[in-house]
Amino acid sequence: MAGASLLTLLDDIAAVLDDVALMTKVAAKKSAAMADDVSVMTKVAAQKTAGVLGDDLALNAQQVSGVRAERELPVVWAVCKGSFVNKLILVPAALLIGHFAPWAVTPLLMVGGAFLCFEGFEKLAHKFLHAPHEDAAQHESHALANANPAVDLVTFEKDKIKGAVRTDFILSAEIIAITLGTVATAPFGQQVAVLAGIALIMTVGVYGLVAGIVKLDDLGVWLNNKTSSVARAMGSGILRAAPWLMKGLSVAGTAAMFLVGGGILVHGVPVVHHAVEAAGAAAATWPVGPLWGVLVPNLLNAVVGVVAGGLVLAAVTLVQRLRRKSITA
Repeated sequence: MAGASLLTLLDDIAAVLDDVALMTKVAAKKSAAMADDVSVMTKVAAQKTAGVLGDDLALNAQQVSGVRAERELPVVWAVCKGSFVNKLILVPAALLIGHFAPWAVTPLLMVGGAFLCFEGFEKLAHKFLHAPHEDAAQHESHALANANPAVDLVTFEKDKIKGAVRTDFILSAEIIAITLGTVATAPFGQQVAVLAGIALIMTVGVYGLVAGIVKLDDLGVWLNNKTSSVARAMGSGILRAAPWLMKGLSVAGTAAMFLVGGGILVHGVPVVHHAVEAAGAAAATWPVGPLWGVLVPNLLNAVVGVVAGGLVLAAVTLVQRLRRKSITA
């Protein structure tokens, strides 16, 4: 009887171990599936935020222009730390909104999209809204500060860093809002993973690239001083290409703002969204249909973005003028 009881106990233990093994396999499959879901959602979120990323990259690279070579990386690092602080504020805020007020996700996206369009249109209208002597005075101020050894560059750069961190906060808020819209219906754990992943990837990616871009001219000078003709040719090419790269980033960033911002606004208005979808479906029947099926909706999104940006800029300009009149009255 004792032997039978022992065998029964061993059989029960074996059954329990089988159950544990089965549950472990199921849990592993679920974890793998969840990881796949997080990976897919992160990729989708990264694609949707790529436009903002391009503008973020261009703006932050421009923020360092005019800074002494030895101060470029410290400035980039200071702004990067500020960006991490911004993300530490924005990610929990987004999770709280998604959990307690999911209805607010779409309005926040619409506000972010409108701001993107406004910022893009303001760039296009910059030469009409700002006198040339204002830009010249700013560049001259930077040049004088860099040439004066008595100037405390850290103090001089504080305003530049603060402005860059403020800009980063706005762009980061747009990135997080777009990402939250992508994962709004996902389980809370996946929302945390995707938002945290996007925040980390975007911050490290943007400021890593900014650090590389601002040091391109130093690399060009270093190669240009080499004895090898190949190295000198590469250095000269980098020095010639660096200004064009900055301009290209700025143009691409502005275009992306209209595309992303206009796309957000279009998706937020069902009537307009269905009209754009219908136009894209009709364009898909043209020759080389797949190409037109992609281009037409994006062009319409950009048109909506330009129009929205113009309207918001007009409203902001009107409010500013009214305030100035009320102050001077």
